Amino acid sequence: MTDTTTPAPRATRRTLLGAALATPVLLPTGARAQGAWAPSRTVRLVVGFPPAGTTDIAARLLAEPLGRRLGQQVVVENRPGAGGNIGNDVVAKADPDGHTLLMQTISGGAINYSLYGARMPIKPEDLAAVGLMIRVPNAIFVNPNLPVNTLQELVAYARARPGRLNIGSSGAGTSLHMTGELLKLEAGIDLTHVPFRGAGPMMQEIIAGRVEVGVDNLPSVIGHLREGRLRPLAVTTRERTPAMPEVPATAEQGLPGVEATAWFGVQAPARTPRAAIQRISDEMNQIIREPDMQRRLADLGGMAPNLTPDGGTSPEAFDAFIKAEIAKWSEVVRRSGAQVE
Repeated sequence: MTDTTTPAPRATRRTLLGAALATPVLLPTGARAQGAWAPSRTVRLVVGFPPAGTTDIAARLLAEPLGRRLGQQVVVENRPGAGGNIGNDVVAKADPDGHTLLMQTISGGAINYSLYGARMPIKPEDLAAVGLMIRVPNAIFVNPNLPVNTLQELVAYARARPGRLNIGSSGAGTSLHMTGELLKLEAGIDLTHVPFRGAGPMMQEIIAGRVEVGVDNLPSVIGHLREGRLRPLAVTTRERTPAMPEVPATAEQGLPGVEATAWFGVQAPARTPRAAIQRISDEMNQIIREPDMQRRLADLGGMAPNLTPDGGTSPEAFDAFIKAEIAKWSEVVRRSGAQVE
């Protein structure tokens, strides 16, 4: 994310998460922005994943300033399960009045439609796009005792041991699982996927050495990478991230096809009044442009939405973005043969 201000000192993920969890998710301040719509009561921001993951971090970073600008408290509500589908279902069935929002992800908003097929509880048209908040790279990393220091060394090591290395993810069907599938397809290697119930348990097993390789959103794992508990091999982008400039991108290491940028944005129930959607989207645009928010997101490896010419977002642009992501990941699911039970 472009930030023309003086960079703030880096904070660890735990520091940022602690601040996000400790900060009250705002009581109304009374000063409302001008607009045709305003919430009349507390707003729910539903997260389809457990606390402490990247989706939860993003939601809590957004909730306080959004509540301040809307003049009502915004409460983060975790409804984890089925790769984000439970949260999707909760929001899709909520009253479409602007008081229930969803912190959507690449998993629940794109991958799951093809991965779950007929078992998917909702359709894309059951949710309305509000705005994209942040895009972040995934990181590929290993236990420090594994004798590899680069992605190419991991590929060579895995080719010599087909099927003997495990690769962890935060759950079957997540973007992390599918990033691992992309790595296997593009590198021509055989890794055994081990899904966990969230990023925390996965990282504990990799740190302990019971799983060798992992993929996670950079914000969730960045503290472990910086402190040496896990060894980063690559970020899944064409260019390096300013948050960890020493870590090469997958494209630099001969695997440009392993490009997977996780994203987090807000959706609302279909049929939510246009005035409510536009107001919330406009406030999001203001929030993500605040220097303090830019520093926080950049430290997590975040990139600007860049869906509109000014680098921001809009309901229309986010809707088009989601449709393109659904098409992209449908092809990856088809090629990989990935399934969820």
